[in-house]
Amino acid sequence: MPFANFKVPAGTLTPKQKELLVTRTTDLYAEIYGDRARGNTMVLVEEVADGGWGIGGDVLTLAKLRAG
Repeated sequence: MPFANFKVPAGTLTPKQKELLVTRTTDLYAEIYGDRARGNTMVLVEEVADGGWGIGGDVLTLAKLRAG
């Protein structure tokens, strides 16, 4: 079963954008593995709480992302 897991900052995607991630990712897996994979493709969009993640040892917040 193809599986994709997107972790995104909480509150940065609209429901429509999340739907777009799911549908386009499913389409990509079906393109690569064949249409038989479409019904078994799982896409998980997880929202990470503000300040709950970091890169390179720096904790990131929405304020830092918007400022940069």
